[in-house]
Amino acid sequence: MKNLIIRILGVTFIMISVISNTACTLFGVRNEETPKYTTIKKNGTYEIRYYEPYIVAKTKVSGNYKDAQGKAFRILAGYIFGNNVSSEKISMTAPVKQSESQTISMTAPVMQVKDGNEWEMTFMMPSKYNLNSLPIPNDKRVVLEKIDGKYMGVVTYSWYDSLEKNEKMAKSLSEWLMENKDFQIISGPIFAGYNPPWTIPFLRKNEIMFELHKK
Repeated sequence: MKNLIIRILGVTFIMISVISNTACTLFGVRNEETPKYTTIKKNGTYEIRYYEPYIVAKTKVSGNYKDAQGKAFRILAGYIFGNNVSSEKISMTAPVKQSESQTISMTAPVMQVKDGNEWEMTFMMPSKYNLNSLPIPNDKRVVLEKIDGKYMGVVTYSWYDSLEKNEKMAKSLSEWLMENKDFQIISGPIFAGYNPPWTIPFLRKNEIMFELHKK
């Protein structure tokens, strides 16, 4: 079964922001915008959701998952922290005010999935943007894409993730989804992380997802 892993890393640019955001994220408080969805079915930690369309910045890299994770993150982080034609910064954990008095914040979660021999990492963009208004990446490895509305099967869990735990959660979720005859799994498992590494383990939020086709 395909596996994926990604951790959200908080970045701020002034000491006051570092202190305040670290204190909040330590206790699992998340301020980032998240994609809008409607819960279709729920059973404990298992859900079927319908996600509204959203915009992503994504990149693909090769290598083992740990090396690919770091490489992909640096590429996308470069884009949101100013490596674009307008030198516009997009903050992951707190608004960063620009000289034009414009404030931009990035959404959560950040996701990574294995695609053949490569790993694809995705940063979700704020809903205020469309493909025409987002700054153009300087790095050609960064691709901006609109994701159409779609159904997702999701299981939520806390504490730290691991490959073994992700496999176990994906297997459990797939078994629950297969009991529902109205939907069919059409993707490999996707790991979504919402917290920086320093968040207290039992307050962390992680999710395993499968994309679904409604029959």
